[in-house]
Amino acid sequence: MGPRGLALFFWAALSPACADVYFREQFLDGGLQTTENSKFYAISSRFKPFNNKGRSLVIQYTVKHEQKIDCGGGYVKVFSSNLDQKNMSGDSQYYIMFGPDICGSETKKVHVILNYKSKPHPIKKQIRCKVDGFTHLYTLILRPDQTYEVKIDNEIVESGNLEDDWDFLPPRKINHPSAKKPKDWDDIPQIDDPNDVKPEDWDEPEYILDTSAEKPEDWDNATNGEWYPPMIKNPLYRGEWKPRKIDNPNYKGIWPYPQIENPNYSPDFNIYSYENISIIGLDLWQVRAGTIFDNFLITDNEEFAEDFGDQTWGETKDPEEKMNIKQTEEEKERERAKEEKRFRERSNRKVEKQKEPEKDKSKGITVKKEEL
Repeated sequence: MGPRGLALFFWAALSPACADVYFREQFLDGGLQTTENSKFYAISSRFKPFNNKGRSLVIQYTVKHEQKIDCGGGYVKVFSSNLDQKNMSGDSQYYIMFGPDICGSETKKVHVILNYKSKPHPIKKQIRCKVDGFTHLYTLILRPDQTYEVKIDNEIVESGNLEDDWDFLPPRKINHPSAKKPKDWDDIPQIDDPNDVKPEDWDEPEYILDTSAEKPEDWDNATNGEWYPPMIKNPLYRGEWKPRKIDNPNYKGIWPYPQIENPNYSPDFNIYSYENISIIGLDLWQVRAGTIFDNFLITDNEEFAEDFGDQTWGETKDPEEKMNIKQTEEEKERERAKEEKRFRERSNRKVEKQKEPEKDKSKGITVKKEEL
């Protein structure tokens, strides 16, 4: 993974007095860009350890799939200080994995995977990522009240409660173990129509003899056995008959199972909190390289993160779109020029072919008397 631009800066600061802890990795007019196709990438940076006990944790960065990625990761990982950076891999335990992941037409999502008791837990909601080839700002916020927000381009795209949207803890309530559904409770929404009758001409075999087939002239019954016409699919076959469905007049809906407090449930008010946060890194696979990462930020100040996003991604958003329009127009102009050149070349070749017979006539043909 190689840096783009003139210089690379690593900067970390810890100021408990103002509760503003953040790590930033920023390039001058550039970023980190993957450069080789079909390759695993791993890079990380260490900063002074801290914990987010009693305060928010904000993870933010920008990512641009300049290559119009078809399959590859664009997410970041946050680690504890125990990480062996030289041997960082997909098996390395992380605290948080956050960001876009794209592969084919089905996978276009934002990962939000949080470690709880040494196990990774993915969010239960589906969050769609951006796939348009422009730079986008991704932000994850974890709060002490156990709520979270996921933002793209400083706009909230998902939010909720950590306990509700991840399977960290057992459910608060469970079905009553001794409760049983009443025997007369009908929870089948549709039933067979008792008045529907199978048509008399319905029963047709699936396969029938091919009456148009003829016994081959060289068929030897002694060698091949008695000849029979082959079987073919019956065009009149309609499958197994089933009566049509109608709404069940006795349907009562799904039986509301009585709930009780789960004896195995125990609240944990520190799901959001992590100790010794000390490393941020990229650990991903890309089929088609070219993704640019920049403006990495870890802080406990949500307002600062939003302002920082506006000052970085926000400042380059419009110029990038204008540049894209300009580049698209230039590419169209180049294609038009190529097409015009090809057209002129075809026209010139056609004119040259039309002139060839005239050249032959102008040369003339000399014939001797003897030949006449």
